[in-house]
Amino acid sequence: MITSPAVLVSMPFLDADRPSIQLGLLKAIGERHGFGVRTLHLNLDFAVRIGVDRYRRLADHRGRQLGDWLFSVEAFGDAAPDPDGRLLTELGDELSYLDDPAGSAREWLAAVRTTDVPAFLDAVADELAGARLVCFSCTFQQNVASFALAQRLKERDPGVVTVFGGANFEGEMGLELVRSVACVDFAVLGEGDVAFPRLLDALANGTDPGGVPGVARRVGDEVVATPAEAPHDRLDDLPVPDYDEYFERAERAGLPTGHVALPFESARGCWWGAKHHCTFCGLNGTTMRFRAKSPDRVLGELDRQARRYRTFRFDAVDNIMEPGYLGTLVPALAEAGREYQIFYEVKANLTRAQLKLLARAGVTQLQPGLESLSSEVLRLMDKGVRAAQNVNFLRWARYYGIAVGWNILWGFPGEPAEAYAAQAAVVPHLVHLQPPAGAARLWLERFSPLFTQPGRFPLRSREPEPSYRHVYPATVHLRRVAYFFGYEPEHELPPEVYAPLRDAVSAWTAAWEADPAPVLVYRCAPGFLQIYDGRHPGSRGTHTFRDTLADLYLACVDRPRTAAAVHRELGLTVGVPAVEAAFRRFGERGLMFLDGNLALSLALPATPGR
Repeated sequence: MITSPAVLVSMPFLDADRPSIQLGLLKAIGERHGFGVRTLHLNLDFAVRIGVDRYRRLADHRGRQLGDWLFSVEAFGDAAPDPDGRLLTELGDELSYLDDPAGSAREWLAAVRTTDVPAFLDAVADELAGARLVCFSCTFQQNVASFALAQRLKERDPGVVTVFGGANFEGEMGLELVRSVACVDFAVLGEGDVAFPRLLDALANGTDPGGVPGVARRVGDEVVATPAEAPHDRLDDLPVPDYDEYFERAERAGLPTGHVALPFESARGCWWGAKHHCTFCGLNGTTMRFRAKSPDRVLGELDRQARRYRTFRFDAVDNIMEPGYLGTLVPALAEAGREYQIFYEVKANLTRAQLKLLARAGVTQLQPGLESLSSEVLRLMDKGVRAAQNVNFLRWARYYGIAVGWNILWGFPGEPAEAYAAQAAVVPHLVHLQPPAGAARLWLERFSPLFTQPGRFPLRSREPEPSYRHVYPATVHLRRVAYFFGYEPEHELPPEVYAPLRDAVSAWTAAWEADPAPVLVYRCAPGFLQIYDGRHPGSRGTHTFRDTLADLYLACVDRPRTAAAVHRELGLTVGVPAVEAAFRRFGERGLMFLDGNLALSLALPATPGR
C-alpha cells in the first residue's frame, strides 16, 4: 500500500523549451481523483548541466539513439552493450550538428556520458529521496534516462515502485520493456486518462494493480497485461493541464520562459489516417480513432492558461486539426479580444480563404505534412492531395505571414526516378516560397503501413535502426522495442537519383535566406497584368500580359485549375487546347506550376493581406 504522493517525472530528452503535456494532464487527473501528485521536469536540470543549446540539438534529433546511448551504461551497468563508445566512431561526421568551438562533438559526448550523466542522476535521486511511487512518461529518447534513474532509486530504496507509460510503451514495445528491464514494475499501455488514476487507487488501497485495464507487469518470468479499454472519448471531461512546476523549476534554473509556447490538446488521433493512413506515418500507434474537444472547451482552456501562465503562445499537440474548427473555433479566435500565437498541424488542402482566416485567428505556424512536390509520390504516400495543392498552400501561407514547417521525403517503394528529376527542375521557380527544413530519405517507423503491411510494401530488409544495438543489452529483443527501423525497398532507386533534388533544396534555402529575399508578385487591372520576378539575382524583371493571357493567368491565382474549367469560366472563343498551350508557355517561364491537368499561377498579389 502506497500513501505518499505519486511523482511524475520527465527525463531527458524531452524538449526543454516547453512543459510536458503528459505530466501536466496526468497531474491534474490524479488530483481530480483525490491523489497527491508531484511533477518533476528533470529534463530542465540536465539541459542546464550540459548546455541548453546542445541539449536542444540532441532533443530535436530523431532516429539515431544518441540520447538514450548517453544513459545506457548507468541504466544497464555491466550489461550495457557499448561502454567504450563505438557508436561515436560509427556515426562519425553525422555528429557534426553537435560540434562547438569549445570542442568536438565526440569528445563532448564522451565527457557527458562519463561525468555529467552520473552526477545528474545522483542529484535528482537525492531530490527524490523518500518518494515511494515514481512514474515516468517516455516518448522518443526518454526511455534509457528513465531506466537509469529508476535503477538508481531502487538501489537506494528497493521499496520504490515504478510506473512507466507514454508512446514508447504502446503495443509490443511496452510488453517487451516490462519483460526485459528489471526496474519497470508497472506499465500503462496506451492512453492513461482512465488507467492512471485506477492504478493509483489500486496501489493506495492494496488491491491488485494487475487488474487495471491497460496495465502490464511481470509475474515471475511472464508479462501479464490486462487489455485496455476503448480510448477515452469525452475529451471535454479532461481537466486543464497543470504546468506550475515547469515554470517554477525553469525560474530556479535561470531558464527564460518568455518564449514558451504552452502545449494544448484539442483533439486526438487522425481523422485522415483513420480513412487513409499515410504510408510512412507511425504516429498514434494503437489509438488512431479521431476525437475532438468542443470549440467552447478549447477556447476556454486557452483563455484560462493564458491568464494563469501569462503567455499568449500555444502549440497544439494534435496530429491534425479538426476540420469543423475552421467554422467554429478559428472564427472565435479571430474575434477582437484575443491576440494569441498558435501552432497547428493541418491537412494541406486548405484554401486561400481558410489560410487567411487562420492568420487572422493568430495561427502563426502550421505543419501541413507536405512531404513532396510530386503528385505521383504523394499518391504512394496516400496523402490525398496533389502537388499543386501543396504549392498553393505554401503560396498563401507566405502571403498571409504563416510560417510552414515541412520536409521533402524519398525512399518509398515503387517511386519513379523521373518524379525526383521533375521536382529538382521546378524548385528554382519556388524560391519565393518557404523552403523545406530538409530533404532526405524517410525513416521507417513502427505502426506505419510501410511497417505493418509487408504484403503491400515489400521490403528486402527491415531491421531496427543500427544505433539501438549500442543502447540496449542482449536481454532486450530489439525488434520488439525499436520505433525506428532501417530498410531496403525492393527495386530501390540509386542515391544519385535524389542528389539533384537535395542540391536544389539547399540552393532554395540559401536563396530564401538572402537579402533581398526572392519575390514573385503581380499587379493587375482589367485586361492588364504585370508580374515582377525577383526570384534570382541577375535575372530580375517584369512580365507584362494583356487581355486573354492576363485573364488566363489570374484565373489560376486562387487555386489550381484545369484548362477546361478556366475555359468555361471565361467563356473563351478559342478552344481548350489553346488554353493548355498558354499554360505551358507560362510554365516554361517559371510563372506557373503545372501538375498533370492542373495549372497554378505562382505569383502572389503585390498588395499584402487581402
